[in-house]
Amino acid sequence: MRSITRSFLSNSKENLKDNVHKIVSILNDLTEQRLIVQGTIFHGHLIKGGISYQKHIAVKLLIMYLKSRKTNEINQMLKEFDGFNLVVHNCLITANLEWGKLDEARRVFDEMPERNEVSWTAIVSGLLRYGKVGDAIAYFERNPFRSLFSWTAVISGLVQNGLSFKAMKVFLEMLQHGVMPNAVTYTSVIRACGELGDFNLGMCVLGLIVKVGFERNLSVSNSLITFNLRLNDTVSARTIFDRMQSKDVVSWTAILDMYVQMGELAEARRVFDEMPERNEISWSTMISRYSQSGDAEEAVNLFIRMVQQGFKPNKSCFASVVSALASLEASVMGRIVHGHILKIGMERDAFIGSSLVDMYCKCRSIKEGRVAFDSILEKNVVCWNSMVSGYSLNNQHEEAKELFGMIPQKDNISWNSLITGYLEYEKFDEVFEVFDDMLLSGEQPSKSTFSSVLCACASLASLQRGKNSHGKAIKLGFHDDIFVDTALLDMYAKSGDVESAKKIFQRMPKRNEISWTAIIQGLAENGFAEEALAVFDEFERTMSIARNELLILAVLFACSHCGLVDKGLHYFNSMEKVYNIQPNDRHYTCVVDMLSRSGRLSEAEKFISDMPCEPEIQAWAALLSGCKTYRNERMAERVAEKISELAEKHPEGYLLLSNVYASAGRWLDVLHMRKQMNEKGLKKSGGCSWIEVRNQPHFFYSQDGSHNEFMEIYGVLELVRSEMLLTQIAMF
Repeated sequence: MRSITRSFLSNSKENLKDNVHKIVSILNDLTEQRLIVQGTIFHGHLIKGGISYQKHIAVKLLIMYLKSRKTNEINQMLKEFDGFNLVVHNCLITANLEWGKLDEARRVFDEMPERNEVSWTAIVSGLLRYGKVGDAIAYFERNPFRSLFSWTAVISGLVQNGLSFKAMKVFLEMLQHGVMPNAVTYTSVIRACGELGDFNLGMCVLGLIVKVGFERNLSVSNSLITFNLRLNDTVSARTIFDRMQSKDVVSWTAILDMYVQMGELAEARRVFDEMPERNEISWSTMISRYSQSGDAEEAVNLFIRMVQQGFKPNKSCFASVVSALASLEASVMGRIVHGHILKIGMERDAFIGSSLVDMYCKCRSIKEGRVAFDSILEKNVVCWNSMVSGYSLNNQHEEAKELFGMIPQKDNISWNSLITGYLEYEKFDEVFEVFDDMLLSGEQPSKSTFSSVLCACASLASLQRGKNSHGKAIKLGFHDDIFVDTALLDMYAKSGDVESAKKIFQRMPKRNEISWTAIIQGLAENGFAEEALAVFDEFERTMSIARNELLILAVLFACSHCGLVDKGLHYFNSMEKVYNIQPNDRHYTCVVDMLSRSGRLSEAEKFISDMPCEPEIQAWAALLSGCKTYRNERMAERVAEKISELAEKHPEGYLLLSNVYASAGRWLDVLHMRKQMNEKGLKKSGGCSWIEVRNQPHFFYSQDGSHNEFMEIYGVLELVRSEMLLTQIAMF
């Protein structure tokens, strides 16, 4: 543009007056590109050439200065216009509206001795743009030039202000006045029908569109696609798209978003790859969907491609890619993206800031997370929750609790952030304490809250607390929620109340794979292995849900504990062939345990040697236990030697061997193992058991005297031991 201006000036010094159209074109380009310095220089040359006063050129110069808000130059230009100039006043109205100076725009309009259609349309559409609906309608009703453009401006403005019903009334009034709509009018009217969710009204408008031949218009077709999508009529939306003779990026993005909302990611990607042109919205849509669907790596790859192709990510896009990086715990890439965010000054935005906090905390960079948190100017509850959750999940519970107390207005997620953190680190007393405080505060627990609390109850086998939580869940209407019911089922099963677990399962209105897994696992762990397998057979017959690895693991566990080895092997061999599940090390260990329990030790040993992955030390432990049960000392020696080798990498192997030697009475070997454990700084935790009295768990460790009533407890134990001894003597 600069070179064109210089070339024109150098070649046209003698003929400026003959190039008015060319000058106007150059001024338009300078205004559009905001090249005010070059424009000012060009203005100087026009003054020298004696042509700046020419009407069309003077107006274009004024518009250029108005667009750049050059007050001095604007005032100077206004002095050059003698008397009233309608075009100039229209420009001033438009400029003041763009600057947000509504009162000044109205003053200029009201003082005009003469107005035209442009004047009225400018003031009406400008006021509507700023939400001044009442004032805009008042001006519109006074408008003597009610042309198609002024009607359309009102209809469009009302729709943009969320007044779709009023927009439709104005549209009907327009038709009654005999004014025929254009494509822009129909675009706004279709949008109004979509906002109202009125299918019949939309069909009536469509009839008008077809009657006047606008159905092939690009903007109208795009609006029809959006209208059908709002009514969840995806078939009609796709039909309109396929029939369009020409499509733009809006058309493609609408269909792309349709498949994204339907959850059909593969089809959405196919549409995305076929798009001849993409914009920031289409890129952001795909990145966001990949991030939300768990494919964080592809979300990051698309983001990199987007930046490489010169697109500028928007706020939503940055938040999605930061979330994806959090899932990948990719702190290096996260810092690079953070750098881009800092460059454009978005780091203080609450939406972006909370994503950065979450990303750093998940990458264990809690200090950087706090810096990101502190940089947010106006923190909302999401920002506070992200930081509290970050502290909680990084085992910094004191900091989490302190920050939690500073939250101006807590919500359900605030409380859940604390509860989840305590649960993660098995601080079950604190889970119950926070839950009780939550109830006292008046905050209603969510299904997520109950799931966490019931998980804590299950971990402690705290049946009474679990029953209390069950009662609260019923009171709050969560008794038919699949997630709460599954948590209740698991709690009752792990607390040994199998009958209650079965009742919960039987009355569940809906079940998912987690529910089935919980009941099968619960039955098997409580000694009802055959019943667990019967439940799995029912699952196979009645459910179309895909099997997962945990469900198959529960089935293998059941087979192992009821001696159905061949059936267990059948299920294991079906994992890849039938269920399309890749066995992991836990499945292999379960098969070894199953073979070892049944005395098929040689098969178990061969199975371990043929495993495609390195066996868990628990697999060798299961085989060693089988050797002990079936007194295969030679194999036991080999297995013990293998465990001893693995103990270097897996320190729990020392403890395992120590226990095996102790049970066999090999006390010298036990001392040797304990010595090695001491040398490596390993400690054996004492055996622990507990009982719950009045909602208070009491823990007891081997050879422990820390309980405040231990003297009385040991006294009762001694009395029981004496009674048992007397009973034994009496039998002889």
